[in-house]
Amino acid sequence: MARLGMMFAASLVALAGAASAEPGIDITIYADNQALVQDTRVVTFTGDPAQRIEFKNVSAQIRAETASLSASDLSIIEQNFDYDLLSPAKIMENAVGQTITLVRTNPATGQEMRERATVLAANGGVVLQIGDRIEVLRDDGLPVRVIFDKVPPNMRAEPTLSMTVSAKPGTREATLRYLTPGLGWRADYVALFDEKTSTIDVQGWVTLSNNSGVNYDNARAVLVAGSPRMLNQGQCYDCGGGDVDMVEAGTESGTRERLGNYYLYPLPQRTTIANLQTKQVSFLDVHGAPAQHGYEVRLGWLQSASQPMSFNTVYSFSNSAQGGLGDQLPAGVVRFYIRDSKGQPQFIGENAIGHTPMGSKLSINTGQAFDVKILPVVETRTKVNDRRWKTGMRYTITNALPKPVTVRVIQSGLWGDARIVAESQKSERRDADTAVWTVTVPANGKTELTATVDSRY
Repeated sequence: MARLGMMFAASLVALAGAASAEPGIDITIYADNQALVQDTRVVTFTGDPAQRIEFKNVSAQIRAETASLSASDLSIIEQNFDYDLLSPAKIMENAVGQTITLVRTNPATGQEMRERATVLAANGGVVLQIGDRIEVLRDDGLPVRVIFDKVPPNMRAEPTLSMTVSAKPGTREATLRYLTPGLGWRADYVALFDEKTSTIDVQGWVTLSNNSGVNYDNARAVLVAGSPRMLNQGQCYDCGGGDVDMVEAGTESGTRERLGNYYLYPLPQRTTIANLQTKQVSFLDVHGAPAQHGYEVRLGWLQSASQPMSFNTVYSFSNSAQGGLGDQLPAGVVRFYIRDSKGQPQFIGENAIGHTPMGSKLSINTGQAFDVKILPVVETRTKVNDRRWKTGMRYTITNALPKPVTVRVIQSGLWGDARIVAESQKSERRDADTAVWTVTVPANGKTELTATVDSRY
């Protein structure tokens, strides 16, 4: 496992390139809660055959098996990650068997009394031996404090990676590289649809979070859109949403820089990524891209309903260079807004998208329509022979809006040798399993769609 981690770290370093020549932190952040940290510092090497070097303020979640230190004329003998951080409880646990000093204060006189004590246990409470008696240190509100002779050698005030190295003497730059979870990002999109002009304004935001346990001050950061394979991680950031339809995958290449098969989104300037902080940076701002508002329903084979069902409200647009958003879209959540009668944007729904190449066509479901319904009914089911049936279907589509609407009825389950032998409107066969009808329903009216399917199995 450690070898696999080192191999993966090496491949990332090769992809990302060498660290910046000047000291500082470079962070490559992936969308799957993983980051490559390249920390360049100026180090003085003494020339000792076994010099110990400490890198403080590394990630508290560092994958120590991926750590690598590079400098000229350097070889690494051993490395250790000390993550047992100082805290009152931890230092007491590490003092078991050691001698400490108790300082008690008389509440009446303020006089202090000191006693030497040996820590016998620190498990759910502290047990001390003072002279020939055993005492439990209780939190009873009486003024008492503990003085430790020294900090335990294996404890640190901050996460520390220590290395024993052999290097030629001199002061020069050294770069520590490692992978760490706790740093991640996602894309968030704000989409404002204009019903009158059938256009959409889209702003894309990078939402960056740091839960790694350390601050990264004045860092150069680049975000990677893609999903590198990581062992023992079951997250899926390119799965998209269940109601998102990528009608057509794009084939366009833009100007955005690539990293292997992934795309780079560098932050425009150095930034401090504080621990337990969420930061947002804009990466997409497009106005007036063509878009369509429509209605869509997907039905299973032989699906009948006793009550009318709502159509899904869908918004369709492209991210092509001509007539679209003009950029690759990292996986994230798209939140849709439209303006009310007073011109104020109002939220109408959201959905997730997967990583979307440029030039794709998207159809995103934002919720169920209030006024546009469908009642699917299997009217007849006639057995022709042991392997052949004829099925008559009727779809009653109603529209309570004061304007006509165009809806798409998607009938799935037409597998095998199923053929539509009669229909009131011409369908489009999307694939061997699916037929699609595009139906116009008049304002405050209804339309009946019928079809007969000859199926064999």
